[in-house]
Amino acid sequence: MEEIFLTNQQNTSIQLSPLEWAEKACVSLMEQNTPIELPPANRWHYHQGVYLYGMYRVFEETKKDEYFAYIKKYVDDLVDEEGNFYFRRDELDAIQPGLLLFPIYEATKEGKYKVAATKLRNLLKTLNKTTEGGYWHKDKYPYQMWLDGLYMAGPFSVIYGKMFNEPELIESCLYQEKLMRKHTKDPETGLLYHAWDEKKEQPWANSETGRSPEVWSRSLGWYGMALVDILEHLEGDHPARQELISELRQYVDTLVKYQDEESGLWYQIVDKGDKEDNWLESSGSSLFVYTIAKAVNGKYLDSSYLEVANKSFNGLLDKMISFDEDNRLQLEGICIGTSCGVYDYYVARETSVNDLHGLGAFMLACVEMSKLNK
Repeated sequence: MEEIFLTNQQNTSIQLSPLEWAEKACVSLMEQNTPIELPPANRWHYHQGVYLYGMYRVFEETKKDEYFAYIKKYVDDLVDEEGNFYFRRDELDAIQPGLLLFPIYEATKEGKYKVAATKLRNLLKTLNKTTEGGYWHKDKYPYQMWLDGLYMAGPFSVIYGKMFNEPELIESCLYQEKLMRKHTKDPETGLLYHAWDEKKEQPWANSETGRSPEVWSRSLGWYGMALVDILEHLEGDHPARQELISELRQYVDTLVKYQDEESGLWYQIVDKGDKEDNWLESSGSSLFVYTIAKAVNGKYLDSSYLEVANKSFNGLLDKMISFDEDNRLQLEGICIGTSCGVYDYYVARETSVNDLHGLGAFMLACVEMSKLNK
C-alpha cells in the first residue's frame, strides 16, 4: 500500500506508510515502559499479549531485533528457567499471551517456552464447560460463552496443535467456533452478539435464546480476528476450511452494511449508529480493518474489498490519531476493558488513549494494510 498523507488532529502533516505507522505505535510505548511495566504491570495478561503480538507481526516485516528482544524480555521476566509462571487458571484470557511463546521457542529451541505453552494448553482440560462442551469464558461468568474467548484461545490452540502434533486440539477449537456461531449469531442480520448464557439467568440474557442484547464492536472484532488467524494456520486440505471461509465472507459483508459512511469507522454498538449517545470506537474498528485486510491478503476476499479497508484505515488515521508533546503516537477512542451488559452500559464506558487493546489491534491492522497491493 502506498504512503498515506495525514493531517491529524494537531494539524501536523505526516506522510508514513502503514508499516511506519505500526512502528510509531510500537515506539510510543516502548519509550515509556520496560516490557514488565506494560499495564497491568507484572502480569501475564492478554492486554500485553495483544500489543506484543502486534509488535511481533511488525518484527516479522521489519526484522528489527529490538522488537523481538522487547517481546522476549516480557516473557522472560515472567517465565522462569523451568517454564513456571503465574497465570489465572480459570479463564480463557490467560491463554492469548501464549501466542508469544511459539516464535520465541522456534528461535531459541529452549524447552522452558514449550513447557509454558503446555501449561496454557492444559488449562483447557480443566476449564468449566457448558453441557455441549463450550468453554466458560471465566469461572466467575458461569455457563457463559463470549465472542472474546474464541480469539483468546482459538489461534493458540490451532498453532499448538500443529506444532506439537495434537490434531484433536485443532478440532476442539473448530467446535468452539461452531458453538459460538450457533448461540450468538442473529439469523436475520448476520451479526453476532457479545455473549450467551446457557442458563438464561443473567440480567442481560434473552429469556428464550440466552443471548446478550447488543453487538459490541470489540467483541465482534475478536471473532473476526479469530476466524482469519485460525484460517492462517489451518491446513489447506482441512474439511472445515471452506466453511470458515464462507463464514468469514458473510461476516465481512455484514460488517460493511454498518460502516459509518462519513468516517469509515464503526460504532461502539455496531448496529445502532443512529443513536445520539453511541460513538465511534477505535479498537473494534482496528480489528475490523485487520480482518478485512488479512482476508484480502489471504485471498478469502477479492480485491473489491480494498476500498472498504482503505476507507476504514484512513478513518482511523484521520479521526483517532494524534501526537503528544514528545511526538509519540496517541491512539484515541479506545473503549476500556468491558464486561457484558445492556446498551446503556456499553455507551457509558470510558475511553482511553493507547490502551493496549486498541494499540495492539491498530498495529496488527497496519501490518496487514502494508501487505496490500504487494
